Amino acid sequence: MVRGPAPKPSDQRVHRQRPTYEWLDIPNVPYRGKRPKLPDDVPVETLEWWIALTTMPHCVLWTSPDWQYAVLTAQIHAAVVKGDLARASELRIREMQMGVTLDARRALRIRYIDPATHVAEDHSNVKDFDEERRKRLGAGISGDSRQ
Repeated sequence: MVRGPAPKPSDQRVHRQRPTYEWLDIPNVPYRGKRPKLPDDVPVETLEWWIALTTMPHCVLWTSPDWQYAVLTAQIHAAVVKGDLARASELRIREMQMGVTLDARRALRIRYIDPATHVAEDHSNVKDFDEERRKRLGAGISGDSRQ
């Protein structure tokens, strides 16, 4: 009895489902690093929102453009607080993209983990390049071709 063609190898399979990505495990420790300041004229509600936003643990992943995006989002938040409700949908979309809510972080595949269970990467097999460089310089060997 013939059951049909054999399955393709895994590297040749095609499907229309969304690809799955690995979770980003972030230690659940409030972010205390550098962050931009907001203008002085923003409402108190926006300042409170900004503090909550900029202390989220996954802010450690943010680069300069991400912080610029967050500042612009804070200005939109201030406009909504002042009554410009036409910008509320834009604020909702931006908050989702920044992972403000649990549901948004789940969609971004960001998960906060207990820092006690977070295992640091093992770097014991990494060579000390400074020592190797000293050996080569001491022996008169140099990788610098500009001499």
